Amino acid sequence: MIRRSVALIALSATLLASCSMVPHYSRPQVTIPAEFKEAPGWRVATPSDAVARGAWWQLFPDPVLDDLENRVARNNQNIAAAVAAYDQARAVVREQRAALFPTVDLSTGATRAGSFGPNEAIITGNGANSGGSGGRSQRYSVSVGATWEPDLWGRIRAGVKQAGALAAASKGDLIAATLSAQGELALNYLQLRAIDRQAELLKATLAAYQRNFQIVTNRYNAGVVAKVDVLQAQTQLVSARADATDLARQRAILEHAIAVLIGENPSTYSLAAAPWSSFVPAVPSIVASSLLERRPDVAAAERRVVAANAAIGIQRAAFFPTINLNGNVGAQSSSLGSLFTAASSLWSFGLTGALTLLDFGARSARVAQARAAYMQAVANYRQTALTAFQDTEDQLAANRVLALVGADRTAASTAADRVEQLTLNQYLAGQISYTDVITAQTTALTARVTALNATLNRQTAAVALIQALGGSWVEPPAKP
Repeated sequence: MIRRSVALIALSATLLASCSMVPHYSRPQVTIPAEFKEAPGWRVATPSDAVARGAWWQLFPDPVLDDLENRVARNNQNIAAAVAAYDQARAVVREQRAALFPTVDLSTGATRAGSFGPNEAIITGNGANSGGSGGRSQRYSVSVGATWEPDLWGRIRAGVKQAGALAAASKGDLIAATLSAQGELALNYLQLRAIDRQAELLKATLAAYQRNFQIVTNRYNAGVVAKVDVLQAQTQLVSARADATDLARQRAILEHAIAVLIGENPSTYSLAAAPWSSFVPAVPSIVASSLLERRPDVAAAERRVVAANAAIGIQRAAFFPTINLNGNVGAQSSSLGSLFTAASSLWSFGLTGALTLLDFGARSARVAQARAAYMQAVANYRQTALTAFQDTEDQLAANRVLALVGADRTAASTAADRVEQLTLNQYLAGQISYTDVITAQTTALTARVTALNATLNRQTAAVALIQALGGSWVEPPAKP
């Protein structure tokens, strides 16, 4: 009879286990254009963070940058926190999955009991002795018990699905944190190298200003020019020297930021000056449609929609009864030697059920909350996807326009250098005042720095495009 009951319950649990309160899920619709407006030929694909991103910083051929990026992945504390969060999320998945199976417990015990007889004395609470006598007994027990909640309505499976989706979202957060830290490092590094180059420009300019100051001073001592020319040359020289000094402050701030990104103490870290590279990665006119699939924040937002959908099923299941099966096999005996004999064996099997009959709408309210949370996750996903398209369009436009701006800035700098030299020659020939020389020299220096910054803007725009796409636009080589 018992075996028949157990078999009937197991069969019923198996049949009902196919029930699920989780609504059918389909990815929320997002309006996706056929191609990007700012770069015809760049096609759009469905976001998915499972595609390889590659060592995108190697688009900038710099071994120092390559080493720093690798150190970021190993030592950055924000990435370490994201790794820990991902590990925690995966542990939650294992915990939820374990609820699908029975819980088995082992318990043991030993007791000794007796009563007081007339020939035995005890001390009462007021210190008086009272007599008594009786027998003593001892008892040993061991038992193995199991409890199991059959997942009749899919509540536990919905919890596993929810935890799995949140773990996948956490993985997307980890990838996004890594991409963000590596991108921030690249931007800081490129700016620092540009400052190194600007310092070289100012050093050469200071040397020229110093020579000019000496020339003007000599001409003043010879009575050729007025004192005002000397003062103007001195003002120009001191101002340029102050600008060069301030560059050291800007460089120090970037160096400190790089130290923190790679997990180093800024007080003990330093990055030696190195030649600046004006190389800008070329953005291809046509790329594979899989590029936007690497955008990790979009993928993470979509995983959270999956988790919110599973949460609806969890709350729906609360309208149905919960069933718990429990069994116990054990033994009790007055001696350890006979504890495991057949005569001392005991067993039990039970079934319990619970159903909330009246809660004044609390369960319905929780389902409504879950549905509202789902709609919120859908809106967040759509907004994240739209932001991804916006970022990509912005950076595609920036890369295209800044290439034209950079060419013009370089041409303007070349022309300004020529004007500076011609103006100085005219001044030495007595044809113009020193004010014209200062104007030409200031214009030339500004043009040089502007041309440098134009190249830096193109480099940073390339990094920003990489981050907008979720990785390099260079496809990984095909496996043989």
